Amino acid sequence: MTGPLQGIRVIELAGLGPAPFGCMLLADLGAEVVRVERAGGGRATATEDFGRAQADPRRYVPHRGRRSIALDLKSESGRAVLLDLVEQADVLVEGYRPGVTERLGLGPDVCLSRNPRLVYTRMTGWGQTGPLADTAGHDINYIALAGALDNFRRAGERPLPPLNVVGDMGGGGMMMAFGIAAALVHAGRTGEGQVIDAAMVDGAALQLATVIGMRSQGRWPEEPGRNTSDTGAPFYEVYECADGGFIAVGALEKPFWDDFVERLGPAAESLPDRDDPVKWPEAKQQLAELFRARPRDEWVAIYDGTDACVSPVLSLDEAPRHPHAVAREAFVDVGGTMQPAPAPRFSKTTLARPSLPPQRGQDTDAVLRDWGVAYR
Repeated sequence: MTGPLQGIRVIELAGLGPAPFGCMLLADLGAEVVRVERAGGGRATATEDFGRAQADPRRYVPHRGRRSIALDLKSESGRAVLLDLVEQADVLVEGYRPGVTERLGLGPDVCLSRNPRLVYTRMTGWGQTGPLADTAGHDINYIALAGALDNFRRAGERPLPPLNVVGDMGGGGMMMAFGIAAALVHAGRTGEGQVIDAAMVDGAALQLATVIGMRSQGRWPEEPGRNTSDTGAPFYEVYECADGGFIAVGALEKPFWDDFVERLGPAAESLPDRDDPVKWPEAKQQLAELFRARPRDEWVAIYDGTDACVSPVLSLDEAPRHPHAVAREAFVDVGGTMQPAPAPRFSKTTLARPSLPPQRGQDTDAVLRDWGVAYR
């Protein structure tokens, strides 16, 4: 193992969505992550959900880089084994509803009494407290209540959920991993563990800090879809091309806009003043007509190497083949699945290529042996 988290031991109680993603980030950075699955099956995992029971678990990218053990946490012996593991762990991650681990006899008080240095991490949608804490939800619900979802729309249109990257992965998994890293620093300095209450609704709201700041300054005054970088302006928009492909334009600053317009040629001379919001709809319409005159890759060639902030909108299959991604080795092939490489990059603690996601419980014997824990 390599990476700045080498030597850190993480116990992940198997769950869905943000917790596995956050644990993937820890594993990518060198932590030893052990995923604790339900012995004998049970509720569907993320690789089996939505009716795809035969999905190959070794291709489910968020589970990469760790080992898997199977324990029956509803049995006394299974709980005893887990608590033996807790004594040697640095971090425990659980993504259940509030109170579930307490009812299992594996709550924060029990685990911290066995290991006072433990970072006990609770990943939920609504958090451990509040009127919604005990209710179900998904990414779309968390970002809706946080004020984020309303902003993902063009003027006059309904909000469009941005996959599950804002709530689950950004506000959930990434914020969880950041919190764990911070708590590990604290534990290293003081010897004290603590409980992390990571909530997707909190993390989604936190990501709005820039927009909220601009709004308070009067720089984001309009309704969603009518501001500078939410598709309201002609210089921050996606345009369709002649072949059905799309071009993303992000020429926010005046010098970049000038570079952008220059390469449009004479047809751009009739564009309205970019600094007049009243004229934005007219400018967007003219640009839409211009971009529909050529195929996507022709526009890419026109703007290649410029500061016009113009990029092709690539598909999931195209992105790994882009020359910039290839040069930076931004994607790696792990067991036949092309996937994002670990990030960010470190000058001293180089990150290793991730290992394949495990089969459920495949490493039970090896992990217990390595951690010096016996079956009960």
